[in-house]
Amino acid sequence: QVQLVESGGGLVHPGGSLRLSCAASGRTFSADAMGWFRQTAGKEREFVAATRWSAAGSNYVDYADSVNGRFTIFRDDVKNTVYLQMNSLKPEDTAVYYCTAGSSGNYYYTASWVYWGQGTQVTVSS
Repeated sequence: QVQLVESGGGLVHPGGSLRLSCAASGRTFSADAMGWFRQTAGKEREFVAATRWSAAGSNYVDYADSVNGRFTIFRDDVKNTVYLQMNSLKPEDTAVYYCTAGSSGNYYYTASWVYWGQGTQVTVSS
């Protein structure tokens, strides 16, 4: 049974940092895309960041415009884990953050991902 387990969420002041982790089990995702989405109450889940390997072995990363330059996604395929380093956090970053893996197409959309974690709450407030 495949499981994605997020950790690292919490309460942080504006301008602060958090690092989210997502540990995968049940299968290896070293050849798959992995990513992060977030969701606030009453809104659709939105893309945050994704990482994937090309056929030539290059690592590609992509970010939503709202987090580009502040967030960094990276992975450790030995540990089967993906991370999201979040810096310069803003109140509008407050959301439940979801780890995802196994995209079959356009990874900007939730429907293209196969596996999801249970989510971890991030609250940015003074």
